Amino acid sequence: MMNFVVLGASKGLGDAFVKGLPEKGDHVWMVSRSRPVSLALNDGVHRYWIEADLSLSTASNHIADAMKDEPIDVLIYNAGIWEKEGFEDHYDFEKDDPKDITNIMHVNTTSAILCTQKLLPNLKKSENAKIILIGSADGIENNESKQVTYVASKFGMRGIGNSLRENLRKYEIGVTCINPGNIAATIPYEEGLEKVLTTYKGKRIPVQDIVSLVKTVANLSKASCVKEINIPAMLDRNA
Repeated sequence: MMNFVVLGASKGLGDAFVKGLPEKGDHVWMVSRSRPVSLALNDGVHRYWIEADLSLSTASNHIADAMKDEPIDVLIYNAGIWEKEGFEDHYDFEKDDPKDITNIMHVNTTSAILCTQKLLPNLKKSENAKIILIGSADGIENNESKQVTYVASKFGMRGIGNSLRENLRKYEIGVTCINPGNIAATIPYEEGLEKVLTTYKGKRIPVQDIVSLVKTVANLSKASCVKEINIPAMLDRNA
């Protein structure tokens, strides 16, 4: 039996983690602002919702209080937001609202640090704990993205992973940062791999592939240290 905590669990990749990672008898705590539809599943997995807004500085304490003394085997920080028109051709950095800049940095980086810090006592209770940070191909050196704040936050996620790893070696807690390219997050996990392949033809990554990666890392022994995984879509030439 394994205990998972997924931050950013209500939709997209987070929803796929909640549906695809656990097996019958496992426990999953889902952290999100909106109620996850996966709570209605009846597949033998025990799912719990922690309602929290990661843009608030109080969120980490609230999550830690909700977890109490439960051990955490796998902690996944999947939360991430970006500039309102960041993926549009007409995106203009000069028009970014300072409040949005601050919020992006808090949700994508500061909150990751705070939540991990507060949940370390729970991770230490596991015999083989793993922390999975979901970064982005946009956070890799010399990418072509123009989204200054989003790129900075995801570059920062890699730094969080590097430093956390050094702090947690003595506890043998693995820390892995996964940097995916464009993900087909709008096609739900349950609709299957083939739909993604036929719809995007290699230009977007199926959520199933990221779930498979996390499963592999989560099931490694604590003798192995997977630092970072970069996974662009095969036919995405910008990643």
